[in-house]
Amino acid sequence: MRVLSVTLVAPALAWLALAELTLAHPAAGQERGRARPAPSAAADTRPTFTVGSATAARGQTAYGAISVPAGSDSGMTMPVAVIHGARPGPVIAFVAGSHGTEYASVVALTRLIGQLDAKTLAGTVIVAPLLNVPSFDQMIVHVNPVDRKGMNAQYPGDAAGTQTQRALALVTRQVVEPADVVVDLHGGDLDEDLRPYSYWIRTGNTRQDSASRALAMAFGLDHIIIRDINVATPASTRSLSGYALSKGKTTFVAEAGRSGTVDPRDVDALVDGALNVLGALKVLEMMGHAGRGVAHPVWLSGAGARVAADSAGMFFAAVGRGTYVARGSRVGYTTDYLGRATGDVLAPVAGVVTFIRGVPSMWKGATLVNIAPVFAEPPPYATPAAP
Repeated sequence: MRVLSVTLVAPALAWLALAELTLAHPAAGQERGRARPAPSAAADTRPTFTVGSATAARGQTAYGAISVPAGSDSGMTMPVAVIHGARPGPVIAFVAGSHGTEYASVVALTRLIGQLDAKTLAGTVIVAPLLNVPSFDQMIVHVNPVDRKGMNAQYPGDAAGTQTQRALALVTRQVVEPADVVVDLHGGDLDEDLRPYSYWIRTGNTRQDSASRALAMAFGLDHIIIRDINVATPASTRSLSGYALSKGKTTFVAEAGRSGTVDPRDVDALVDGALNVLGALKVLEMMGHAGRGVAHPVWLSGAGARVAADSAGMFFAAVGRGTYVARGSRVGYTTDYLGRATGDVLAPVAGVVTFIRGVPSMWKGATLVNIAPVFAEPPPYATPAAP
């Protein structure tokens, strides 16, 4: 999603340029709620499209799975769908479930599949709604319980590694590599009471950053976190978004959902956002779908402050997600297992509570709250210091 260190095929660059024009001047791309038809494409070089066991011909939707073979530990299968548009166009990959108990994002992508008619699309949509199947099945937060590794922290994977690494090697090859655009969906895990937001992750590549911003604006969540990364450092490319950006893809992340709930408002926000992205890229004709995105987002710093527990015990929030707090204000308190107070949790910076712990259980190192300072306007890209 290599000119200017961006590996976007020429048709995808054209669609992304049109998306930026449309978002800057809505009238240029929309008329009475209907997007203009997708531009004609060159000769079809992909009469069929295959991901895992899902093979779709033009104008068809195929369902299947990416099979991870057994190795040093057990194998597994990850569900996948391919919606191969009737007309050529860019390849858009939607991924969720790297953390299997971020349910709203997983459910949103399963519902997105049913809302896409391959006969009307110009381009191809890959939907991988649940990468971390063991986490989902066993209700284990943050990691794959089979090997205790994070499935958003091991890219590009390793075909000879443990289950997480073998799975991500296949995702890298079959989902990330063929995609022009990668949209990574998340949400509050079982222990996170999260307010919806997107990430605009910048690399310092002007063309790539502009395209990613356009999609974050199109998606429509009104809070956008700005995070600068250096794709030359391995630490920045272990996540799906960081790795995809390092390979020149247009990439962004959106999060909605909290504390294990599947609130229709969160699911709808993610489904509508995905449709907005497809409309902005001219993959989807926005029949009756406004798709205007967000005009005036709240820009938040990605260099926010997380407060971690210094011991095991119980945590209780004193403010809600999305609250604006002053530095030093009380955002929660902790107790021991007998209910005796052990301390107050204070905001280390002023800003927005992007998420706060939604359950009492805590362990040493557990995140209790994350607070992101507010920007009046996005600052210039700054290369982060090496870790």
